[in-house]
Amino acid sequence: MNIRSYKSKSPKFAAHCYIDASSVLVGDVDCAEHVSIWPLVAARGDVNYIKIGARTNIQDGTILHVSRTSEVNPNGFPLLIGEDVTVGHKCMLHGCTLGDRILVGMGAIIMDGAIVEDDVFIGAGTLVPPKKTLKSGYLYIGNPAKQARTLKESEITFLKQSALNYIKLKDEYISESS
Repeated sequence: MNIRSYKSKSPKFAAHCYIDASSVLVGDVDCAEHVSIWPLVAARGDVNYIKIGARTNIQDGTILHVSRTSEVNPNGFPLLIGEDVTVGHKCMLHGCTLGDRILVGMGAIIMDGAIVEDDVFIGAGTLVPPKKTLKSGYLYIGNPAKQARTLKESEITFLKQSALNYIKLKDEYISESS
């Protein structure tokens, strides 16, 4: 795996993480327990930091990045991803904040300063514009993202189950490589 320091900051991993060998993680990237990073993910915590919550999975081809500090935005935009989040294949998460139990559909883009509250489905290919807030308990789709409908109880339950499924899968990958 390609794990690199930048300006004396190195990626950190809690117990039981899986980082695919083809992924690249640079700088201030903090992965909580049971995080899985799948093939061809690029996570660059160079001009701000990335924090990934417990049991979250970042799937193939996803790009994780941040925005730097500036006069107009003194804190910049770090990338904060909560617990039990499933980020689908080939997503772009840039300087946004995601709560807990979220499914980000394949190819979705979430931009600087956007906030996604807990228990949200983001449809494949959805674009969440800068500084938009997605409220808890809904499905969002489109470009730009629009609230489509309230989530069903079974869908809210699935959000946690999706994260648990990826814990099982990453544990299988870890045991295969031992």
